[in-house]
Amino acid sequence: MGIASTENQTITEFVLLGFNGIPELHLPFFVVLTVIYVSIIMGNTLILVAVISSQRLHTPMYFFLANLSLLELLYTSTVVPKMLEGFLQEAAISVAGCLLQFFIFGSLATAECFLLAVMAYDRYLAICYPLRYPLLMGPRWCLGLVLTAWLSGFLVDGLVVALTAQLKFCGPNRIDHFYCDFMPLVELACSDPSVAQMTTSILSAICLAVPFGLILMSYAQILMAVLRVPAGASRRKAFSTCSSHLVVVSTFYGTLMILYIEPPAVDSLILSKVCSLLYTVLTPMFNPVVYALRNKEVHRALRRLLYVRQTEAAD
Repeated sequence: MGIASTENQTITEFVLLGFNGIPELHLPFFVVLTVIYVSIIMGNTLILVAVISSQRLHTPMYFFLANLSLLELLYTSTVVPKMLEGFLQEAAISVAGCLLQFFIFGSLATAECFLLAVMAYDRYLAICYPLRYPLLMGPRWCLGLVLTAWLSGFLVDGLVVALTAQLKFCGPNRIDHFYCDFMPLVELACSDPSVAQMTTSILSAICLAVPFGLILMSYAQILMAVLRVPAGASRRKAFSTCSSHLVVVSTFYGTLMILYIEPPAVDSLILSKVCSLLYTVLTPMFNPVVYALRNKEVHRALRRLLYVRQTEAAD
């Protein structure tokens, strides 16, 4: 009777174990990740401020970049504070809070997949159809593409979370991860998760394959167009406008795709945590560096903004 009553008891909160296997590194991890998190907030906020404040940056490319920075600000802030708490004390989260974190983070990560595809499409039009580009990538079309990327993420992950919320959690409540992700959650379910697992696998495959396929197609067309241009300044400029985006895409999709490789059971949790850490913390820190430090227009906008504020302070 005692066992049966325990199995039928619905738990009210989860405990995120995070990196509990290496307690001696908790303090160094906390310090390093706090510095990285602050740099993510500052770097992406500076890009947002630069794009919003400078008329010269009111172009499709920078509009998409500003949305990418906003996405990364939001999804990093959804995960990192609770992860930092786990380095200092036991990080508990309610079942509803866990599902909400899973929904927000998953939606934003999915939206980023589609937004990176939109950015690749933008570069394709700019390089392959430069004369028609202002017409093809008008303000309404830009806004429509961005809204599609954002809504796709929330609709897809809304369905996944709705199915996950139907599961019963009545056994162990310790999640062996630093945030609420799908696989660690369903492993704790005491009801049949097969429908949720199958649906999530199909949707995840689509949300990875479709944007990545569009990115590959866009860059294949860009490469063919650039190779037809005589070697010189024009070719270097074309490659330069794409290189930042390619670095971001490679980092983001590379870590995501590794998660879909089935490693040995012993290493799967470790690999999952490391890859998750890469695309939740390091990639958002990497993006402002890649885009801002190599971009003269962003530099000028930030310098003008800093000069204006210094002038106002002096007055």
